[in-house]
Amino acid sequence: MNIVARMLTQEADGLGGYMAHPEGAGRRPGVLMAHHAHGVTADYKLDAYRLAALGFNVLAPSLFNMFGIGGAHHIGQGAELQAKHSDDDFLAKLDEAWRHLVERMQSDPARTAAIGHCMGGRLLIPFAADHPGLRAIVLYYPSVRDEPETPHRPRHAFKLAKTLTCASLVFCGGQDYIATPAIQGPLWQSFVANGRPVEWHFFSDANHGFRHPDNDGYQPHYADLAWPLVTDFLRRRL
Repeated sequence: MNIVARMLTQEADGLGGYMAHPEGAGRRPGVLMAHHAHGVTADYKLDAYRLAALGFNVLAPSLFNMFGIGGAHHIGQGAELQAKHSDDDFLAKLDEAWRHLVERMQSDPARTAAIGHCMGGRLLIPFAADHPGLRAIVLYYPSVRDEPETPHRPRHAFKLAKTLTCASLVFCGGQDYIATPAIQGPLWQSFVANGRPVEWHFFSDANHGFRHPDNDGYQPHYADLAWPLVTDFLRRRL
């Protein structure tokens, strides 16, 4: 199978980031990747290519590029950029990217999923609530905190997870300093309460960011352990 894979730019494509898909015509299942606070780092490109080799159309949009911020990645800038843009701002860009995945990349809208890491994982909870047609989400250590709802972050995951209509796969770490085990407990209960399939994996000595080499918490063993669980889940759900 030949794979088409390339960088995307705001000027040429209407959004920045990276895309990969099998060569040739025909509607395929689509996967939207919501990046972490470092932006679209190199590992997203590798994952997109590997998913395309399994038959998926994959789009990893740079949400920061879509806000007009240049650069191929944004390592070290995530906290500042999240402070400048509300959840509603990010969700509007994710919706724009999802439409690109379906319309421009000719993905089957009835067979779409989303994968999110850290910031992206947290944002995919309201995104899935707003897109009931989404078939599945994969969340790596979503950066959910026990915090009040504010105009900047108006809808908390504890409430939203109960409303989801898609299947969910969630990875959590016992050493996560953002979504600590104390937060993971009520979050898990909220996912279970929606009555949809939930696959929850807790690694007691895993760090926040265990999947990404650009994070201080990178743990390649857990990154490799999680990957076949993700691909199996997507194949079954899409």
